[in-house]
Amino acid sequence: MNANEEFPIEVSVEDVDALRKSDTDFILLDVREQQEYDTARIEGARLLPMSELRNRLGELEPNKDDHIVVQCHHGGRSMQVTQALRSVGFTRVQNMAGGIDQWSLKVDPSVPRY
Repeated sequence: MNANEEFPIEVSVEDVDALRKSDTDFILLDVREQQEYDTARIEGARLLPMSELRNRLGELEPNKDDHIVVQCHHGGRSMQVTQALRSVGFTRVQNMAGGIDQWSLKVDPSVPRY
């Protein structure tokens, strides 16, 4: 099985919740802006705004083989970042479908919706 079969481009919020509960080692990368992160965030997520990705890509370079799940508000920006990371050699990157909004609806209602 190649990495793309093992790691489809999208993963559901329920699957991400299961990953967290299983103590699977992965990076939850939040690509929203700081003010969005301050409004609502998933515990343990690492903020790296999409607007800063180009200048801060080096922070992720050592993690090219790590499992990275990218999330944003509804899934649009995170899909762009997922595709961009895959295009520069990150092999285990997935987009969290529906973003933090779906997380709030389906996994953790204590996370504010906005």
